[in-house]
Amino acid sequence: MACISVPRSCGSLKPTQLSWASSFSNPSISFGCTTTPPNLIRTPNKVSFVRSAWTRRSRGEAAKRPSKKSWGQRTDMFLRPFLLDVFFSKRFIHAKVMHRGTSKVISAASTNANDLRFSLQSLTDDNACRVIGNLIAERAKDADVFAMSFEPKKNEKIEGKLGLILDTIKENGIIFV
Repeated sequence: MACISVPRSCGSLKPTQLSWASSFSNPSISFGCTTTPPNLIRTPNKVSFVRSAWTRRSRGEAAKRPSKKSWGQRTDMFLRPFLLDVFFSKRFIHAKVMHRGTSKVISAASTNANDLRFSLQSLTDDNACRVIGNLIAERAKDADVFAMSFEPKKNEKIEGKLGLILDTIKENGIIFV
């Protein structure tokens, strides 16, 4: 049986690394000692727990609850909070930047708007795509959004008109993450 003991001067040691894991003391393990239970470390006036590895769910557990989202699916909304959505119809181009957590529209632009509908020659050509990209970038900067993400739909290629909109937004100083 293994015995876990903690150095007595662990309170006065300065950490060599600044990380979450380095905040725990490093217990020394010796064999043949049965004074301390293997799952707890007892120090004066304090009980510390032994670190355990966090692992993903087993396949059997995932099969029991298939609707539970993975860690990446649950945290992606907070790591990339602003999402660009572009829609092309036969007559117009629509684009908006949304906050994923609150579904609030941060900036929106469309060639169907009154100020663009009568000023552009064509509402779906390359020039209209550049204008939409400029408007989205300007309005996002006004709302203090300098980074956003774009997730292409299934079988959607980033080329042509969509590529023009994304390139124009990048040229105006917005970072895609």
